[in-house]
Amino acid sequence: MADVAARAGVSSQTVSRVSNGARNVEAGTRQRVLDVMAELGYRPNSAARALKTGRFRSIGVIMFTLSTLGNMRTLDGIVTAASGAGYTITLMPVAQPTEGEVAGAFSRLQEEAVDGVVIIIEAHMLDRADVIVPVGLPVVIIDSDAGEPYVVVDTDQEQGTRLATQHLLDLGHTRIVHVAGPATSYSATRRSTAWLGAMRDAGLDPEAPLQGDWTTASGYRLGLGLAARDDVTAVFAANDQMALGVMRALHESGRRIPDEISVVGFDDTDESGSFWPPLTTVHQDFGGIGSRSMRVMLEMLDGAPPSDDRIVPTRLVVRRSSGPPPA
Repeated sequence: MADVAARAGVSSQTVSRVSNGARNVEAGTRQRVLDVMAELGYRPNSAARALKTGRFRSIGVIMFTLSTLGNMRTLDGIVTAASGAGYTITLMPVAQPTEGEVAGAFSRLQEEAVDGVVIIIEAHMLDRADVIVPVGLPVVIIDSDAGEPYVVVDTDQEQGTRLATQHLLDLGHTRIVHVAGPATSYSATRRSTAWLGAMRDAGLDPEAPLQGDWTTASGYRLGLGLAARDDVTAVFAANDQMALGVMRALHESGRRIPDEISVVGFDDTDESGSFWPPLTTVHQDFGGIGSRSMRVMLEMLDGAPPSDDRIVPTRLVVRRSSGPPPA
């Protein structure tokens, strides 16, 4: 740094401000310093900077799977927001969404020297005593029932479910079946609970949700059973993949969508508008979840209380897979 300062004719403090991206440096001076940095091959030492500031400029992300659309888009939102704020991401996948796996991931991240941790697990967990969070390490949870003292950022699961259910009720449906996600999933149980509540608020006595596992195959298996029933006029699936499986089963069984039976999903994947017929579904902003979690994390790192708007709203996207029940 002293060599750069001498060659550029500035103070070491000015070199420090330029290397840290500070804005209070005149443009011409900044460019002269950057040119000398390039000429001398100077690179700021991140380890030395961390020792001085107490910040590593790195956020750890613990997640169970990279294979789902929601997780990948959420991670993309985190990475984009972190990069814009000058932070790097250390990704720590876990083999199983258990307390022991998460505890082990925390330990490994401590060795990697991160400033905070974001957890994307979407399971009922993190409320057990054997998950010990290092003292002073900010943690943001996405899609889990973590409760206090954790900070949670999530989609408004109840709002999205009630939008979908009310849409079918407004069309005149009263015989609606819910194809749910796995019982271990926090979002799946939130959607099931909200669906039951919306149906009962409408004065109906719904049957228990049918249990799927998020996959198209489980939707297809349950859809074959629904296709054989003439007492069902609408299906609300907890995600678009299971909705696709249900639609395939209905098509193969000769049931017309939506003339005989309507189908509504949840997620609004890129492909849902190309299902046949195009799928009515609930749009959730996965990227917005990721970027909002980083905003909350940065607030915590700056010593500010996390903002209250940590629940991201949904919206209903009406397409051609839903219509009035048959006469």
